[in-house]
Amino acid sequence: MKRLPDAELEIMLIIWNANEAVTRSWIQEQLEETKTLAPTTILSFLSRLTTKGFLKIVKEGKTNYYTPLISQEDYAHRESKTMLEKFFGNSVRNFVAQLNDSKAVDETEIQELRDFLDSLSSEEKK
Repeated sequence: MKRLPDAELEIMLIIWNANEAVTRSWIQEQLEETKTLAPTTILSFLSRLTTKGFLKIVKEGKTNYYTPLISQEDYAHRESKTMLEKFFGNSVRNFVAQLNDSKAVDETEIQELRDFLDSLSSEEKK
C-alpha cells in the first residue's frame, strides 16, 4: 500500500467519513467547505486512487459511485507503523518524548495517555 499525498488523503477522508458510495459531485460539495477544486481535478484524484487500489468505481447510468477498498483504520495503522519506524526507531517512547519536547501535548493529554497505558496493563493481567 502506497502512502497518499495530502490532496488524495483529503479525498479519501471524505469518502471514509461518508460510510456509503459517493459521487464526484458529492465529494466536491464536501470540499467546498474548505477549498474549491475543479471537477476535473477531483476526477484526476479519484482516478489515481482507483489505480492505486484505494477505491472501487461502480457506474450506474452516467454516474460513477466510489467506495473505499481499504479502510481508514488499515491505512492509519500502516501509516503510523511506518512513521514510528522511520522517524523514531520503532520506539513509542521516542515518539512520546518528541511530542513532549515540542510541547505538542499538554498535562491533560499526558494523563489520558497514562490512563490508557494503565488500562492496557489491566487488560493484560486478566
